[in-house]
Parts: sequence; C-alpha cells; structure tokens
Amino acid sequence: MLTRKQHELLLFIHKRIRETGVSPSFDEMKGALQLASKSGVHRLITALEERGFIRRLAHRARALEVLKLPESAAAEEPPAAPSDLGPNVVRADFNHRDEESDDAPATVEIPMLGRIAAGVPISAIQHETDRLPVAAAMLGSGEHFALEVKGDSMIEAGILDGDTVLIRRCQSADSGEIVVALVDEEEATLKRLRKKGNSIALEAANPDYETRIFGPDRVKVQGKLVGLLRQYH
Repeated sequence: MLTRKQHELLLFIHKRIRETGVSPSFDEMKGALQLASKSGVHRLITALEERGFIRRLAHRARALEVLKLPESAAAEEPPAAPSDLGPNVVRADFNHRDEESDDAPATVEIPMLGRIAAGVPISAIQHETDRLPVAAAMLGSGEHFALEVKGDSMIEAGILDGDTVLIRRCQSADSGEIVVALVDEEEATLKRLRKKGNSIALEAANPDYETRIFGPDRVKVQGKLVGLLRQYH
C-alpha cells in the first residue's frame, strides 16, 4: 500500500511521461509535491521502486519507467489494445508512444564539436569534427551536439576525462544545472552554473578547482548537459 506522497509522485511521473515522453526532473518532482529537498524525492522514488511500481533505466538521465499503477488510478486509464503483456504493465504509455513514433529512428546522429574543458577553459567550441550516433531516447526534443571532455574538474559530478557529453543547445539554464558556458566569446568550459545576484558563477565539481565568478555579460550559455557516454577500454 502506498503512502499519500508515494501515490501523488507515482501519478505525477506517469502523467508527465504520457504528456512529454520524458520523466520529470527531481526539481520538478520536488516542486510538484512541495517537498523541502531532493532527498525526500530520492526516498519516495526508492520506495516506489522497491514496491515494483517504477524502475530506473540504466545509463539514461531522468529515466524512470512506470510499471504499474494503483488499482484506483489504473481503473481511470483509457482501455489498452489487447496484447500478451502482463496485467501490471501500463500499456497505454507504450501504445501512445508507438502511434506517434512508428517511423521515429532508434538512433540519431548529432554533430561532434571537438573538446570541452572540464578544468581551465580552453579554446571556444570547434566546428563539427564528426557525427555521433546516439539512442534517440537519450536526447528528447531539441537540437543537440556532443563534446569530448578534457580535464577532471567535474569528476564529483561523475564526468571524467575522455567522456563524451551530450548537450541540448539552449541559451539559458537554471541555477545548479551543468552547462557549456562560453566566457568572453572565446573560452568554452563545462561547469555547474550558479546565479549569485547579478553575477554568474561557474562551479567545478572537484575541490582542487576554484569557482570562477563573472559579470552576466561575460558568460553565454551554449547548452546544458542531458547525457553522457563512456567507453571502457
């Protein structure tokens, strides 16, 4: 049996996936349930996973899959087409996505734009050097590009030297998001963005590196992190 908060979160995740095809972020879940911190969201997610209502999909950001709904909520779901799936599978989600994505490619190619510094900023983002095939489900909507990480300033965020980061192109980001930032129109770096009054802080995830603070006119957001690829040799 689910607690009230667990029930609310499960329905919120289910509704968001049906509407957008992507599970909500922890910030969105925290706001929707009016929780004080993300740790509360983590506890609810873990409880739902342990009870078999959801599962986390490996190697994908923001990847939650609803496996079943409470009986009271499932009764309100639109009828699903007959299938061989078990009764606990929320079939409406899969049918809805199939109708809209029959012709959608399983993978898409995005431009590889050279290296990005996760350390002292290096030269600005380069021109396209290659095309990288990526699972479409990792990206979501929007325009994307990939960059090879150079440096170790983001290791505590799980981003290592040699990783390939997947970036959704945009010109703004919320405080706390990891972004590709262009400094003074000539230096590109991968950092966590913090907004401090009228200033912009580019924060490393490694205590060996200092946070750099700039005026708002010196930093332009080029995109924000949506995924990461790592090759093991």
